[in-house]
Amino acid sequence: MKFLSSLLLISILFFVKNDELDNLPMNRIQVIGSHNSYKKAIDPALFKVLQRKDSVSVSKIDYEHVSIIDQLDMGLLNLEIDIYADEKGGKYANPKGLSWAEDQKDFDPDGTMKAPGFKIFHMVDIDFRSHYLTFSDFLQALKKWSEAHPDHNPVFVTMEAKDDASKNAELTVPEKFSSKTFDEVDKALIEYLGKEHLIVPDMVRGKYATLEEAVLKANWPTLKQARGKFVFILDDKGSKRDMYIAGHPSLKGRVLFANADPGTPEAAILFRNDSKLTEIKDLVEKGYIIRTRADADTQQARNNDNSNFIAACNSGAQIITTDYYLKSTHFKSDYVVNFEGKAFFRINPVFKQQ
Repeated sequence: MKFLSSLLLISILFFVKNDELDNLPMNRIQVIGSHNSYKKAIDPALFKVLQRKDSVSVSKIDYEHVSIIDQLDMGLLNLEIDIYADEKGGKYANPKGLSWAEDQKDFDPDGTMKAPGFKIFHMVDIDFRSHYLTFSDFLQALKKWSEAHPDHNPVFVTMEAKDDASKNAELTVPEKFSSKTFDEVDKALIEYLGKEHLIVPDMVRGKYATLEEAVLKANWPTLKQARGKFVFILDDKGSKRDMYIAGHPSLKGRVLFANADPGTPEAAILFRNDSKLTEIKDLVEKGYIIRTRADADTQQARNNDNSNFIAACNSGAQIITTDYYLKSTHFKSDYVVNFEGKAFFRINPVFKQQ
């Protein structure tokens, strides 16, 4: 009888805990995810050539990630992608780096890059190997994984629309983004991932006049409402952000959240790359979701410096990105980023204190 009573007490505590988590607004969590999540290593033969030309610059991109599905299976809850427009197809099918060194691995044996549509990779002609070469393949993989894990916590996906030309005139010049291009981004997200798997600005804004007002009034979905879904955020503070917002006040009808400035109708999810900024905690407490970084350019890992990660944790920034949820395999280092218990998800410490 005593044993049965103990079991009953454990069951009650389990359900109470789950119920509390279910009702927790999604801005009151803290997650760890990856930076440039799609990135494969530069082929060793090409890397040696690049290293001879500029060892400092190439050291900053000397990292790689396990597959995106493996990351999700590990429990990472933020992904980051870079997309390039390729309206006609084939623009990035033959990276110039392939001709700079012999004996490199096949790049795109199936000719995926020849088809029209958005492509995913890091740097034109230099750092072009990716776990998913096309945006559509990436989205379909997310959908398949999500439907196999319908109770997963919300996954944030930060997205940079890349179209800046390199200072090196010899490199391929990317296709420019336009209002039409961004419409195609939204269309692809709905077509290949599906509305049922997305949290969009309209859902957060609800009955409020602006998206920011809804955020400041704590109108974020609960974890229960957000499970099985993805949140896409445009990583830009300049002309591309303004282009995406234009004609869509408070991001009405849009799929992506935008990195808008506090005090504007579109402000909801903000980027603050420097985790040591004192303003982050204040922004978090007001209701915004903040994305910050634990490391950049391999520097923290090379120096075994976790001060940025500690600052990120204490700031309450809800999204913390890293290249090192696993230890580096490119150089010797003990640097690794995770919460206590090797977790990548926890209740936000800023709100636990309230």
